[in-house]
Amino acid sequence: MKRTATSIVATVAAVGLTLGMSACSTTPAAGGGDAEGPLTVWVMGDSGENFEKLVADSGIEVEVVAIPWDSIDEKLTTAVASGSGPDILQIGLSKLRTFADAGALMPLDDELANHPGIDPANFPAGVSGTATSVGGEIVSVPWTSDTRVLFTRTDILSEAGIDAPPATWDELRADAKTLAARGEGQYGYYIPQWDAPLPIEMTWSMGGEVIDADGNVNFDTPEFKKAVDIYTGLYADKSVPVNGDFDQTQGFISGVAPMLVSGPYLGRGIADSAPELDGKWQASPLPAGDGGSISLFAGSNLGVWFNTDQKDASLDLLEYVSQAEQQLEWYAMTGELPTVTSALEDGDLNSDPNVQVYTDQLKTAKVLPLVSNWDGAVGTELLNALNAITLTGADAKSSLDGLYSTTAGLTIN
Repeated sequence: MKRTATSIVATVAAVGLTLGMSACSTTPAAGGGDAEGPLTVWVMGDSGENFEKLVADSGIEVEVVAIPWDSIDEKLTTAVASGSGPDILQIGLSKLRTFADAGALMPLDDELANHPGIDPANFPAGVSGTATSVGGEIVSVPWTSDTRVLFTRTDILSEAGIDAPPATWDELRADAKTLAARGEGQYGYYIPQWDAPLPIEMTWSMGGEVIDADGNVNFDTPEFKKAVDIYTGLYADKSVPVNGDFDQTQGFISGVAPMLVSGPYLGRGIADSAPELDGKWQASPLPAGDGGSISLFAGSNLGVWFNTDQKDASLDLLEYVSQAEQQLEWYAMTGELPTVTSALEDGDLNSDPNVQVYTDQLKTAKVLPLVSNWDGAVGTELLNALNAITLTGADAKSSLDGLYSTTAGLTIN
């Protein structure tokens, strides 16, 4: 269990998680390793019982606390303020920078030599080592993988004379226009108006970055403008629905929107909800641009609470769940993809053609830039600009200039 948090407490309690975390400057006390008793593990969502089963044979007793995804900010704020956190916690990658800035995570660099199972070399480069380091320190271990690929209703594409899913963004725009011409109320593609990573993935695929050489957010690039041209062009072609409450799963199942970019969870949803579509849809790599097919590396990591008094047992548990056998067992339990490279290359795992697409996509996928409060700051401003252009007819140049201005100064440093 965990002990006294130090001077990060007052600021966080007073002004809330985001501002409080970024204001924190106190170096937390080092964790210890002498205490006994069950490890407290925060597991996000409803997988707590599965986690207990997974580690039942580890020889390490755990007390799992299931935390709803939408409650994690409040939970972390309370833990920091009270000085009492877990020993191990699951962290969504979009929250990693915020947790690290709070000083909630123990640096792991000095522990790797004695725990080779959590060495970054065991994981894809897109989610390990420098890719998810904060301030030059490794503060977490990859746990579950998620990515984005293209889903298509191959039966509908075939009826429209399209013999294969689009391989490039230009092809996708053209195919979407063809599919939208099927009739009133029919579309070719679906853009979630809340999906901030999509234009980032498109920019990466065009060969660009949204972080400049100095570590600052920078959207004012030719590659981002190419991505915006495709993104806004799909709306201009009337190939995508504009209603904000459009249900992507039902839209795909009904065929109203027979192409979309989503994660493996969509594939599971289709298989469960519409088994009659078996053989009529498929997953394919994200469309490519000049930079290739570059998707999002999403998922979650595990970290050790900064002042746990059971450091050794915590690290042992991280090493245990980082074994390929345990990672594959977790996939069997939950459907969440592994992060250990040897598990991602497992033959049985990849015997499902769609899973093969997911694991191949992960080889070049990247995490979103580790800017503090990315979702609330950069992601929100990005969507505000693009939705203004596509949904309200706002002037594109003015909207993008506003985006460049509001995100200037945000940095990964």
